[in-house]
Amino acid sequence: MIRPATPADLDALAQLFNAYRIFYEKPAALSEGRQFLADRMARNESVIFVAELVPDTLVGFMQLYPLFSSTRLKRLWLLNDLFVDAGYRGQGHSLGLIEAAKQLCYQTDACGLMLETAKTNQIGNALYPRAGFTLDDAHKYYSWDV
Repeated sequence: MIRPATPADLDALAQLFNAYRIFYEKPAALSEGRQFLADRMARNESVIFVAELVPDTLVGFMQLYPLFSSTRLKRLWLLNDLFVDAGYRGQGHSLGLIEAAKQLCYQTDACGLMLETAKTNQIGNALYPRAGFTLDDAHKYYSWDV
């Protein structure tokens, strides 16, 4: 079952979030990650969906951040985080989470979803086209880090 996360999910969600960060070669930071998620929820700064097998058994999550497109004059959602525990991959949880994100776009009159993933993320790079995303090779993306 895919559903919005609640504060009651924070402990289990923090475990998944920590595993997600480790997947992206970041150091484990369980308590810091839990606080990060709690802050996003408390401030309504993101939308988090969870994949739940049975009550209180979370196997995946997705976090989206609101953006706005000046050229389209609409909201745009950034699909920033998507993770399913390795033991539960290949069972449709990622596609279910993405479908929830698409429904959020319709509900908020958004113009779409955008995301980025590492070139080495074979799982994501196979998943996203299957879920209807198109690779944008017409633009260059730049970043600046402090």
